[in-house]
Amino acid sequence: MKKEANVTLTVPAKPEYVDLVRLTLYGIAAKMNFSYEEIEDMKVAVSEACNNAVLHAYGEEESGTVEIIFAAADDEMLRISVRDQGGSFEPGPHRHASSLHGKSIEEIQSGGLGLYLMQALMDSVEVNTEQGTTVVLTKRRMTVEKV
Repeated sequence: MKKEANVTLTVPAKPEYVDLVRLTLYGIAAKMNFSYEEIEDMKVAVSEACNNAVLHAYGEEESGTVEIIFAAADDEMLRISVRDQGGSFEPGPHRHASSLHGKSIEEIQSGGLGLYLMQALMDSVEVNTEQGTTVVLTKRRMTVEKV
């Protein structure tokens, strides 16, 4: 079993730095041979987690940072932790596709779809709200069977 390799990126909690996180993710995931589609899914999920930290973690007068840890395990799995030290996020009841089906856009509560989106795009999503908020996103690389 190969050793886990970590890359840590700390950025100001400002929207203009989310692209830097996406570029870093692209470089790491491409080096691990994730497919284009898998990388795009991860970029959307990571952007959502970072945007949540930027928008909700710190008050308007506060400045803070977002720490992103990319942990590659055996070139088969990438675990991405997005952590802030701001106000904790309290996740509401989990939304599943079945609970959204057939509802108009007006019936769906504003906000709160980010977690659902991350769950739809990643293999697993964990949220820890003990000290700030940490969102851990995990994606396993799809393997192509050889014939």
